[in-house]
Amino acid sequence: MAKGERKRALRGRAGRMKGGRGSGRASTGQVRLWGRHAVEAALKNPDRVHRKLSATREAIESLDGELPADFPIEYADVQDLARMVAKDAPHQGLVLECAALEDKFLDEVLDGDPARPIVVLDQVTDPHNVGAIMRSAVAFGAAAIVTQDRNSPPEGGVIGKAASGALERLPWIRVVNLARALEEIAEAGYWRIGLTGHTETTLAEALPAGPIALVLGAEGEGMRHNIEGHCDALAKLPISSEIESLNVSNAAAVALYAAATRK
Repeated sequence: MAKGERKRALRGRAGRMKGGRGSGRASTGQVRLWGRHAVEAALKNPDRVHRKLSATREAIESLDGELPADFPIEYADVQDLARMVAKDAPHQGLVLECAALEDKFLDEVLDGDPARPIVVLDQVTDPHNVGAIMRSAVAFGAAAIVTQDRNSPPEGGVIGKAASGALERLPWIRVVNLARALEEIAEAGYWRIGLTGHTETTLAEALPAGPIALVLGAEGEGMRHNIEGHCDALAKLPISSEIESLNVSNAAAVALYAAATRK
């Protein structure tokens, strides 16, 4: 199959809603980001379409780099900015209105560097967790994060703040059918490892030398049965018996570290 033909086939199987919709974004495609790292990363991202920056004068002056002379800025005080963000969110004097990032597709990642792991999340809906996982994924050189459209949070300020700039750097692949996406990942030569506490095999024992995809489920419920069935191996982190489990973002960070340092 020619490369172009393969791309069309993969996109059709993993599933995308018409026009790239269904990712939980607002109908206008607008995104509001806040906090220094999230906003600075978005301002430096050439793939972002910026609408307006609302900020205090002090925050503008402390930005890393110069804004274009015609950049739309609205000066505001701290109280005004607080009304624009989630309750008690630490906006640090910066709130950016921008367009949502363009959709990325799974085949674009599978055509990339196979040495970089792929992180697959099954029904991890807390935006703080997803953002924290993105941050760890960038820190340890992951290629992308893959989530299911209807069971993942929308792109926005909470994820952006938790990701601390990683939202702009890590491809986020949203698919309609996560099981089919895992099939495509396997066809591309990746070994799919599902993280769970219900096995005796440790992650170190399950890690192969080749390309891997790390699959993590929601806290408490874990991976769905069908998603477990699409993993090549199930593995646990060897944590102390005094702790029942780790937060999913912590588990992802440990697993990514193990993948990055394997021999």
